[in-house]
Amino acid sequence: MFTVATTDHALRGDYSQAGADFATTQDYAAYTPAEQVLWRRLYQRQIALMPRYAAAPVREALAELDFGAAIPNLAQVAEKLRRATGWRLVAVPGFIPDAAFFAHLARRQFPVTVWLRRPEEIDYLVEPDIFHDFFGHVPLLFDPIFANFLQLYGEKGAEAERLGATSILARLYWYTVEFGLIREAESIKAYGAGMLSSFAETAFSVDDPSPNRIGFDLERVMRTAYRIDDFQQSYFVLENFQELFRALQQDLRPLYARVRAQPEIASDAVLPIDRVFTRGTGAWKRRRRAG
Repeated sequence: MFTVATTDHALRGDYSQAGADFATTQDYAAYTPAEQVLWRRLYQRQIALMPRYAAAPVREALAELDFGAAIPNLAQVAEKLRRATGWRLVAVPGFIPDAAFFAHLARRQFPVTVWLRRPEEIDYLVEPDIFHDFFGHVPLLFDPIFANFLQLYGEKGAEAERLGATSILARLYWYTVEFGLIREAESIKAYGAGMLSSFAETAFSVDDPSPNRIGFDLERVMRTAYRIDDFQQSYFVLENFQELFRALQQDLRPLYARVRAQPEIASDAVLPIDRVFTRGTGAWKRRRRAG
């Protein structure tokens, strides 16, 4: 997941005004005209991809929110989101520690970074900014089942910290909330924020022959390594969000024990037990190594 532990570079946000839970205020007047222009550029090129690639709940929420004209004012979204699923948005300076992140989710509060990337970072940045957090994450907070899953994830995250299993649980967040795919009829669509806020990886995750697309299995996901600096080499495909929620409702302690007792699975591996939708060619990985 995107937290302090994900990166070792200096954090960009202003943490001096943040509270003990890392909540801060969104100083909306501080956004510059240039940042508003950049927001519209990011939004316009990304929204154009959604009809082809995004899952239906994402498309529907984006249409309802309609925030393409300007950087969203988090306070203005609050009542609409509260009525839909009981969630609220909490402004944060950037990465926050795992414990604070889990606590916010458990209280149905989603942390949203307040700063926007620079123009030269339009295609890639290390930390999540407000475009990633809002365009990528907020739409699915309007889906009741996914919203319940995220709250449960926060509760399970606190447990994982006590059990020393945070890194195992983080793989679930990475391969679903950030980079998850889902089946819709005979098609595969994207719902993960990491690809939905990325111009290049949106199409790559669904169309490119290079990555593996494997049916979701919780234990398989929790054993699988992931990339934080490149496109994913494998994506996991849900049948529906109820499958994801049910998987997390079980007692995870026996699962953590089994995962610890087994070797890590490489991010590009395909196992005999996998339900494979697409066996990737690995062409992207080979091009990156050659180039």
